[in-house]
Amino acid sequence: MKVLIADKFEAEGLQQLKEIASEVEIDPSLKEGSLKDKVASFQPDILIVRSTKVPADIQDAGKNLKIVIRAGSGYDTIDTAHAAEKKIHVANCPGMNAVAVAELVMGLMISLDRRIADNVADLRSHKWRKKEYSKACGLKNSTLGIIGVGRIGSAVAKRALAFEMKVLYFDVVPDLKPADHPDCKRAAVDEIFKQADVITLHVPGTGDTKHLVNADRLAMMKPNSLLINTSRASVIDEPALIKALKDGKIRGAGVDVYDNEPAADAPAVESPLADVPTLYGTHHIGASTDQAQLAVADEVVRIVREFKNTGKVLNCVNM
Repeated sequence: MKVLIADKFEAEGLQQLKEIASEVEIDPSLKEGSLKDKVASFQPDILIVRSTKVPADIQDAGKNLKIVIRAGSGYDTIDTAHAAEKKIHVANCPGMNAVAVAELVMGLMISLDRRIADNVADLRSHKWRKKEYSKACGLKNSTLGIIGVGRIGSAVAKRALAFEMKVLYFDVVPDLKPADHPDCKRAAVDEIFKQADVITLHVPGTGDTKHLVNADRLAMMKPNSLLINTSRASVIDEPALIKALKDGKIRGAGVDVYDNEPAADAPAVESPLADVPTLYGTHHIGASTDQAQLAVADEVVRIVREFKNTGKVLNCVNM
């Protein structure tokens, strides 16, 4: 069994894969054309990726390809429909990075409320603006709206309740509940946009969720509210968000994902969001903690081992 890893991967997990498979190759530089060529020459049984895209032509190049494993949760970078036609299983590692993303959400929430990044920038410029930065709402007794309460959304709810926030949530799964708590209540999407002081998004990037946050919903939000997106860039209409922020319709936003996002090793980013003072942006690092990456690597190894031993594909999302 031959395994090709086209992204960074934890050393501990790599060693375990080498003990399971007959051949393992890893090359984090493989992208698009170079990945297609490598798949064609190496002919792996299993392809492992993180953010690298796996469109139809790359799948077609793999005559022996049986599984594409997304070393993470979201799999919209993989053409799952074409893979199903080719009898290629697509598997993911759901929930392994949930705590890491939830921690970033809480960090963005606190940072926006207390304007921590601006505090630091001014201090480094030797400016003292205590009066300006003493203005903050605080999180206790405020209402957090969570759109999507899978593993990540549920992890956020748990932490928000520990901060004594009230939680309103929505999910397309009708009986899904993030926490059994009197301050955690289900609500319609539009009601969440109207009532919440902070809204955080945890939905997949699909046709159904494209521009879930648009000009109309941004207009529903409270003037002092905050919006956080660590899911997929397509969930937000970026031009509408920029206008809402510049016009002062909402207080601020925190994002970890961007339209036309550059590659991980790119030296610069051209996103117009970078020029909005009331937007705090991180560099798509939601899942990037040592704890999360080790957990993801362990899950990838479990999928590969199970397939070798039984022929079963764990966490399959397209068959």
